[in-house]
Amino acid sequence: MTRARVLILNAALGPLDYRVPHGMSVEPGSIVVAPLGPRQLVGVVWDEGSFPDIETVGDNRLRPLLGTMDAPPIPAPLRRLIEWTADYYMAPPAAVLRMALASHSALEGTRTTIEYRATGNVPERLTDQRAKALERIGERQGLVRELAAIGGVSDAVIRGLIKAGAFEPIEVSTDTPFPDPDPDFAPPDLSEEQAAAAEQLIDAVAAQDFHPFLLDGVTGSGKTEVYFEAIARALRNGRQVLVLLPEIALTEPFLDRFTKRFGVEPVAWHSGLRSSERRRAWRAIATGQAKVVVGARSALFLPYPKLGVIVVDEAHETSFKQEDGVHYHARDVAVMRGLMEKCPVILASATPAIETRHQVEVGRYTEIKLPARFGGAVMPEIIGLNLLTHPPERGRWIAPLLVTAIDEALEKGEQALLFLNRRGYAPLTLCRHCGYRFQCPNCTAWMVEHRLTRRLACHHCGHVIPVPKACPDCKTEDALVPCGPGVERIADEVAALWPEARTVIATSDTLWSPARAADFVRSVEGGAVDIIVGTQLITKGYHFPNLTLVGVIDADLGLEGGDLRASERTFQQIVQVSGRAGRGAKPGRVYIQTRMPDAPVIKALISGDTEAFYATETASRRHAHAPPFGRFAAIIISSEDPAEATDIARQIGRSAPEIEGMRVYGPAPAPLAVLRGRHRHRLLVHATRQLDVQSAIREWLGNVVWKSGTRVAVDIDPYSFM
Repeated sequence: MTRARVLILNAALGPLDYRVPHGMSVEPGSIVVAPLGPRQLVGVVWDEGSFPDIETVGDNRLRPLLGTMDAPPIPAPLRRLIEWTADYYMAPPAAVLRMALASHSALEGTRTTIEYRATGNVPERLTDQRAKALERIGERQGLVRELAAIGGVSDAVIRGLIKAGAFEPIEVSTDTPFPDPDPDFAPPDLSEEQAAAAEQLIDAVAAQDFHPFLLDGVTGSGKTEVYFEAIARALRNGRQVLVLLPEIALTEPFLDRFTKRFGVEPVAWHSGLRSSERRRAWRAIATGQAKVVVGARSALFLPYPKLGVIVVDEAHETSFKQEDGVHYHARDVAVMRGLMEKCPVILASATPAIETRHQVEVGRYTEIKLPARFGGAVMPEIIGLNLLTHPPERGRWIAPLLVTAIDEALEKGEQALLFLNRRGYAPLTLCRHCGYRFQCPNCTAWMVEHRLTRRLACHHCGHVIPVPKACPDCKTEDALVPCGPGVERIADEVAALWPEARTVIATSDTLWSPARAADFVRSVEGGAVDIIVGTQLITKGYHFPNLTLVGVIDADLGLEGGDLRASERTFQQIVQVSGRAGRGAKPGRVYIQTRMPDAPVIKALISGDTEAFYATETASRRHAHAPPFGRFAAIIISSEDPAEATDIARQIGRSAPEIEGMRVYGPAPAPLAVLRGRHRHRLLVHATRQLDVQSAIREWLGNVVWKSGTRVAVDIDPYSFM
């Protein structure tokens, strides 16, 4: 190649052409360093003929590439996926590419570091701390901080032993290979239904061709064990595996289950990794050495050279939809990556999204059902509690019938879970004297009280202030009162009702890392917890055999607002949290507190008539031409200048094209009208499935000019309407 089209990591620019200097060898996918003005940026050589709308110039006018990076090239299927994602979600291709090149240090070639190992020499001055460290560390090797952790001593003790000659330095590569999982390490004892389901997936992996599956199994049916057999087959074929999880907190329990089946942990990829861990994982993935990767949605864009199967666990979860940057849905992009890589994709869920069920109905996906729990466990009994006829005591949130049920569970030595999808102590704090309400200065949102940290926090922008002693407005002291419950307030009520019970709060505030989640799981499994109070974080992926009782504090909470998926989300969430009860030999019960007992979703939950709920909800969507029978796209305008945001929103609204099969609603101030100091307006585009809505929006917005301080974002297939 004498010239190369390069996609550089600058979202403001498209691909640029460069001259390939004499003696430099590049190919499509090569990661290169390219000049841009006085700067040097990383980019990827793209295929000849890609992005054909770029104006070409003679070679003599092109600037030369500066060099290549010591990293494997980006594979062709991933380049096709980047193009598709950028086109479908109307994002700059460079913004999508950045997710594939997620560790800059990994592009700089092999690095080494100094580790230490024991020499066998015993220092003359052998303190108790030094003796303990030498005994615990034994023949193991590692960094100073790692050896200190193993030895249970401070870094200073290890450094003293190094100085005394008890440890010697060893230069090692930072890209140490990960151990390979063994597909035959501990094969499971599957039920007849599980074995039949696993066989279908195994055959698809063996065929090495694209085939999307919906693995639809009730909670506790053993879906993980089934798709583990597909993973085992991919490993035997020498292929790589990607498993996507919706929450970082679920990573550690999954790693434990994986290790028991395959003998070693998979390679983890999530935001909690240190830079060195991210670098090692990226290079191992890019070279094909990392055989199984488990991670959050961002793991989807890593450069796997030989993918054999993709698994999307809890595929119904809305957290797979990214709400900033590139607004992609990892579930849907995973299916497209399977198509590009020619490998099967397994969407596992106990409560599949209506969009996924529709794909089954039209024959695009194959459904595999697991209708019963594994090992003889039965689904829990569901009991509805009408709060209008059986209200809690004044100042309380737990109804008397649920209190009695918890009493009974604790007397039997069993565990209980109380679910409320609201973090903190109270969603609103006001002054009883003057009525002042604490609102975020950056967002149109109330500040949420967190008593565990003694802070008022905005859950949208992260703004935090200490809880004041006096009202900021009228200066009256001791006049601030919390309104409504959060999980911390429920935990206080639990402590008052059952002072001897061991209670833990499980939210993203308390389980912010895989390590914290692992400690939580060990505590519950070890019987050190009697009552769990948690948010949606606890609704999925956890298996606690002694947990027999679940109480849903406010089943109606998710039904508020104008979200078209509100009923579906509420149904999924409560079914998932109900599934935590009775997963072992002991039967489970679920109490659902509601003030809307006649709401269709509440009736379906209590009756257990899943198919009737989905049929009604699907018919409603079809009547409204809502997804999956129609298409939505959101246009969000934001600016620090409220007048500018309003003006551009109106310009966009006035210039909306009249196209058959497309209607435009708005503009209107967004429900969250100010976010992080930016004033926001929204338009909603409603189109038929057949319409190329992306091309229509591109042409439409291409005729509107706005200032650099104004942002106009397009969200294809939006999940948030805030």
